[in-house]
Amino acid sequence: MKLLRYAIGDERYVGVLVGDEIMRLGISSMAELMGADTAFVETGILDNLAEARILPPLLPGKILAIGRNYAEHARELGNEAPTEPLVFAVMPSAVIGDGDVIEWETDLTTQVDWEGELAVIIGKTARKVSQDEALDYVFGYTIANDVSARDLQQRDKQWTRAKGLDTFCPLGPFVVTADEMPDPQRLGIVTKVDGVEKQNGSTADMIFDVPFLIAHLSRAFTLSPGDIILTGTPSGVGKAQKPPQFLGDGSVVSVEIEGIGKLTNRCRVV
Repeated sequence: MKLLRYAIGDERYVGVLVGDEIMRLGISSMAELMGADTAFVETGILDNLAEARILPPLLPGKILAIGRNYAEHARELGNEAPTEPLVFAVMPSAVIGDGDVIEWETDLTTQVDWEGELAVIIGKTARKVSQDEALDYVFGYTIANDVSARDLQQRDKQWTRAKGLDTFCPLGPFVVTADEMPDPQRLGIVTKVDGVEKQNGSTADMIFDVPFLIAHLSRAFTLSPGDIILTGTPSGVGKAQKPPQFLGDGSVVSVEIEGIGKLTNRCRVV
């Protein structure tokens, strides 16, 4: 099923997408669905999707991201494909939802780039799990745009600010539960900027697949319910264009992943 968090007026809800309507659930957060004993409570109330304001699907405890997880993307930026996952953290305060605005100040960055990615949501505590059992710990999947300030990335020599500025981690709009996506390695990813296709890849091309990433990360960190793994981006980012292209004031960037939906955000320079 496709789950979402949304608002009608000042009230916030969790629901299940049913066509053009949302079946409202009797819970207050996505995290409540991650408990093994949580009942799936229907309220009988249907809301119109067109009248809802989509919220980020959840507010993660931590966001662990993987760099250069597609060989072509590594090559397009002049890097070797990694021999083990390149792990970095993204600030939870960077999260925004579908339809929200990506913002930045020009005295911080003028080279803001797009990176469409599959996001994996952990559903139960995972510590030192095997690859064979790794997918048992997944609650579901959503879409991420790992927005990147390339000049900060170059200047800082590490990625905390470049990837973690406020509004730089759009997520959503929907969460597809793991039972409806048994194989996360067969999904097309398309990113467009102002309607022009920039990225067109497949999760089949990941260097390190989702089970490997979960097993690898859980050896270093305890993964908790609601944690998110950003799995890397295919080739076609703005820095690799000839000449380089970056997002600007008024740019509209959308990331579409097969079977999940489309995440769209407008940009604003402040």
